[in-house]
Amino acid sequence: MYSAEIDQLTSVVSRVLRVEDVTYGDSKKQYVARYRGRLHNEDTAQAYEQLSTALRPYEITPLFRKEKDQHVVILLSGIVRPKPSNAWVNLVLFILTVLSVLIAGVYYTLGGTYDGPSNPSFQQLLPYVLKSLGGGVAFATSILAILLAHVFGHYLAGRYHRTHVTLPYFIPFPFSAFGTMGAFIQLKEPPKNKRILLDIGIAGPLAGLVVAIPVLILGLGLSELNSIPSQLVSGQGLQIEGNSILYLLSKYVVFGQLLPSPSSYGGLPVWQYWLQYFFTGRPLPLGGVDVFLHPVAWAGWAGLLVTALNLIPAGQLDGGHVMYVLLGRRVTTLLPIILIALLALGLVWPGWWLWALLIFLLGRLHAEPLDQITPLDPPRRMVAVLGLVIFVLVFTPVPLLAVGL
Repeated sequence: MYSAEIDQLTSVVSRVLRVEDVTYGDSKKQYVARYRGRLHNEDTAQAYEQLSTALRPYEITPLFRKEKDQHVVILLSGIVRPKPSNAWVNLVLFILTVLSVLIAGVYYTLGGTYDGPSNPSFQQLLPYVLKSLGGGVAFATSILAILLAHVFGHYLAGRYHRTHVTLPYFIPFPFSAFGTMGAFIQLKEPPKNKRILLDIGIAGPLAGLVVAIPVLILGLGLSELNSIPSQLVSGQGLQIEGNSILYLLSKYVVFGQLLPSPSSYGGLPVWQYWLQYFFTGRPLPLGGVDVFLHPVAWAGWAGLLVTALNLIPAGQLDGGHVMYVLLGRRVTTLLPIILIALLALGLVWPGWWLWALLIFLLGRLHAEPLDQITPLDPPRRMVAVLGLVIFVLVFTPVPLLAVGL
């Protein structure tokens, strides 16, 4: 840039910053200019908005950073102009997901009601499939309501803060337990500050949970208690869903007891049995009593699991955003601890090893705000802590346990 242009930019920056030091960029540096000093306005979010608006005609994007007791303003050449999304992609993925979760719901219902021949022909199986459609629709409606609430929580929070985000992308996963791998949106531009990042990140889990809890309670009310076989004959299988604290409490509210209720505690104190069972799924509660989930309850349980997975405090996950706004770049020190914990949990549920790999590959990436000076206000700090509390309540150490399969 020419000297006159730099002087103009300096004049604009001086409206919000008492400039104490200037470093000019060159072809080797990734910035136009770097200013150190103190912001005039204590409302740093307003100061950033004022400066970014003033610099937009110059095709300049400002960054706010903090170095010890100095405020730093970095000017980058260019501004983000998000491109429009292709809504047809979102629509097609949503339709495929609807079909996929419907199939999963029918399959789940069929598994709980089928009493026909062991190797049925298509004609023999068809009446059972048609009979299971009601349960399939109930499951699909319930889980889609939870996913829609979650993903549109993110989307509407982004739109509220005038941050460009994509429409939701739903991920069909045919012939799986839930028929979907969830849904997500993408930020088309960096969030302006930590407050906006938190609002967008936490809105999804909170909105999803608001729907998932009533769905779970309703589904548990439609479910029945039954005895678990004391022994499994050859070819017989049993799938036991894992427990989170919130799921255990929900079953206690509906049925008045902790489930699954074992036939005996094997000589262990009650607290020791439950602590061991919660984290390992052992000893198996064969011969005891458990709730056999109605398709609506199965969807509600899946909603809690999705919330827990999204709130893992790492990387681009919702929980990663929460930890980033609380700790800043210090959040990277948590990554080894999270990985070690997931690897250890993988000894009882191997699926955690896949999550550990994904977080190892992507966990060092964070959505860094343009303005890193503006802190969280007290109400948002409480919301961020609430997000961590929710993670503890919904985390399921052993999501699914297959016995004899």
